[in-house]
Amino acid sequence: MVRSSSGIVAGLTAAALAAIGFLAYRASANAPDDLAPAPVTESAAATAPKAPRDSRHPEALPADSGTGRRVVYSLDDDRVWLVGPEGGVERTFKVSPGRVDPPPNRYAVTSRSAAVVGSDGVAVEHVVRFASLDDVAIGFSAASDGTVSPPDPTKKLGAIREAKEDGTSMWTFATIGTQVTVIK
Repeated sequence: MVRSSSGIVAGLTAAALAAIGFLAYRASANAPDDLAPAPVTESAAATAPKAPRDSRHPEALPADSGTGRRVVYSLDDDRVWLVGPEGGVERTFKVSPGRVDPPPNRYAVTSRSAAVVGSDGVAVEHVVRFASLDDVAIGFSAASDGTVSPPDPTKKLGAIREAKEDGTSMWTFATIGTQVTVIK
């Protein structure tokens, strides 16, 4: 009797957490504009210069990518750097971008979900959201099954997918309010 009761409780807890995560995701995707970071205008995004790169060391943190503790996300390189308070790179990794890119700008992590089903129907974990564009929430996540596949070209998706171990590092590093710098 004890085993079946604990199994039921565990199942109900998992279902409740999944429902809360989904509702939090939907709420953040539809949050009023005054709660989101100020968007960059189309013209500013189009003219933002590409941060200088070290061609001999493509994994090196790009110059002019900000200061202090932050996440740096390069749109052109599909790469993320987790940067410590003194400017040292704690981890860097490749990502698979969504179909909707955030404009180059400084953002802050606005919401997180331990596990949800993404708008593409993929079960994801360690979701870290930082922007919204055209009613599409943009953030980092890892597929629960460990795959990193390209986004469905028929859907407007803001999911920036990372490998499972990278997702765990992002989750630990990027708490609410953490700066996210998006560069070209």
